[in-house]
Amino acid sequence: MTSKSNFHFPLSGAYRLLAALLAVGALTGCHGGFIGDGCLLCGPSAPPDQANLKGTLSGLVGSELTLQNNGSQTFFDGPASNGSAVVFGVANFNTTYDLTVQTQPTNPSQTCVVANGTGTVGTADVTNITVTCTTNPPRFAYVANRGSNSVSAYSVDATTGALTAIAGSPISAGNLPVAIAVDPMGSYAYVANQMDATISAFTINRTSGMLSVVNGSPFATGSAPTSVAVDSVSATLYVTNRGANSVSAYAITPVSGVLTPITGSPFTTGASPAAVTVNPLGFGVYVANQADGTVSEFSTNAGALTIATGSPFAVGMDPRALSSDPSGQYLYIANGTSNTLSAFSGSSAVTGSPYATGSTPISVAVDPLDNYVYVANQGSNNISAFALNAATGALTVLSGSPFVAGTQPSSVAVDPTGMFVYVVNAGADSVSVYAIKATNGALTPIAGSPFVTGTQPTAIAISD
Repeated sequence: MTSKSNFHFPLSGAYRLLAALLAVGALTGCHGGFIGDGCLLCGPSAPPDQANLKGTLSGLVGSELTLQNNGSQTFFDGPASNGSAVVFGVANFNTTYDLTVQTQPTNPSQTCVVANGTGTVGTADVTNITVTCTTNPPRFAYVANRGSNSVSAYSVDATTGALTAIAGSPISAGNLPVAIAVDPMGSYAYVANQMDATISAFTINRTSGMLSVVNGSPFATGSAPTSVAVDSVSATLYVTNRGANSVSAYAITPVSGVLTPITGSPFTTGASPAAVTVNPLGFGVYVANQADGTVSEFSTNAGALTIATGSPFAVGMDPRALSSDPSGQYLYIANGTSNTLSAFSGSSAVTGSPYATGSTPISVAVDPLDNYVYVANQGSNNISAFALNAATGALTVLSGSPFVAGTQPSSVAVDPTGMFVYVVNAGADSVSVYAIKATNGALTPIAGSPFVTGTQPTAIAISD
């Protein structure tokens, strides 16, 4: 993977202009880019002796969809790629073509199917190809319980959002598990154990959802790990270490899930890093530094991190959590002491930022359709909900917000389909589940909610 950085708050004027032109070309010129045959970005038309392979792309909301045709690859990211005249690739006149899915999109996990993808090109463009993507429904949910040193595992009813404990759950973790992440393929779960300074790694049984320990687990981290995140582009796991003011990076071994420290890891952050998130398009890694009210930004190169110029950048007081929206354009930071949510687009704060939340916002999640943002407020025992303007990143408080949660909500997550919100309540040993009203984002508790967890649940991850 080449070095990439997308947010990069303060940019020079020339660099910002160049980045903007490249971004516009990539997003609007052809809905994607391909490599092979010397091409990096597909243009408006094929060379004189080649035909465009065109058609309709629909339903894409995830990132890193990769199509291939006879050795050439085309990449598509997010809903902006959808359209009725999308160029999927090119082929020489009077040759055969075979367009297939090489890599399915993630964040959220989707399944895309190609129709009319094979045939013989004459001397004109092929225009009847269709690529249709659907979001894989949630199958399993995992909750890290810091009070009982365990992980609760559940199957998810994709229709109702209800949780059912999996046989054999809960599963033992290390001491004081405080964070959990599932890789985008739903193959592995990783848990940060703060007291042990380790990561417990588990393989997910794709049939039952049960967890089994990865060979060599647990893996050492820095002092007092606080958060975990997976970069699907580089297959890298990132862990913030509050006691060491650093972020550790590990390569995820295919098939086994074993973690191997990346050369140069750990990488220096600001003071007391509390959370880490990855840009969904693989353009950067962002760390919230709780003690100094900043965010550290890094570009990535095969998982290795390089601090961005001018980083760390000031946000609100006591940043506890952060999340990128699915388009990769906006970053949202929950400021625990300020009781606000900061929003950034590129080098600038979004208009209206920071936005007022409830008391002690501690977790933030953006729905996969880029419509809504939800914040768990631990001090006021509720959920702040906002409508997201995808064109600007600006937020508007939803009618009915804030919505009641359990005691001390500590983590919020949205399922891959954007139908349900899950909130773990540390003071109530439970998970509250809400249905999202598609028309306005309002939350309604589902039947049977809340669901029992282990003691002092701290974090939740949803897997397809």
